[in-house]
Amino acid sequence: MTDIDLNCDMGESFGAWRMGDDAGVMPWISSANIACGFHAGDFSTMRQTVLLAKAHGVAIGAHVSLPDLQGFGRRAMKVPPDEAYALTLYQIGALAAFARAADMRIAHVKPHGALYNMAAKDAALANAIARAVRDFDAQIVLVGLAGSELPRAGEALGLRVAHEAFADRCYEADGSLTPRGTQGAVIEDADAAVAQAVKIAAQGKVDIRSSGALALRADTICVHGDRPDAALFARRLHEGLAAAGVTVAKPVG
Repeated sequence: MTDIDLNCDMGESFGAWRMGDDAGVMPWISSANIACGFHAGDFSTMRQTVLLAKAHGVAIGAHVSLPDLQGFGRRAMKVPPDEAYALTLYQIGALAAFARAADMRIAHVKPHGALYNMAAKDAALANAIARAVRDFDAQIVLVGLAGSELPRAGEALGLRVAHEAFADRCYEADGSLTPRGTQGAVIEDADAAVAQAVKIAAQGKVDIRSSGALALRADTICVHGDRPDAALFARRLHEGLAAAGVTVAKPVG
């Protein structure tokens, strides 16, 4: 029997704008990455998502982003390490207030979108994010792309890290995610995505876009909460993993 964490990006509504089905997804995951207002989310949504996670016994984490609300945090920006440190610490602190009010704690931090992909390759940026996590609370788990600079930076600073894999994203031969906008970058077919998640969790391998397979460490698998079928997909993923002998379990921390 294998255990793995199943995480989802959540709390991405703000104001009158609604995204995702957090209530429908929450019963099927073990970790919620809560948007902190920079790419999505607002103060009311953050509070509601924390309380929803508490009701389901789901661990919460800060989903930190570049300040890019209009671009949903998916546009690359030139950010010096000191600024990356500050924006990470700022967003963790915002979520921590709601966590404390709900008698919860932040279990993990995961960058979002462009910041996530940039930190996977840029050692200085990864170090800045890891330092912000350590300086806030060295017990928090840092989540990053499996085998990338971000978990390496966290380990170098003595943090616990979680190497992350994706059920519904295509992979390149170097272990990076196929860039959005490339045909096939997002695996829309639920059966194919579930099969990929099972292979990752049970075998430690993932098929790559060119051909062949890549060895991949995965401590946690991501479910994208902005999929149109997010709730159904989360359920099918949970059930598919269970059928393969993989238990969805709360992460360390």
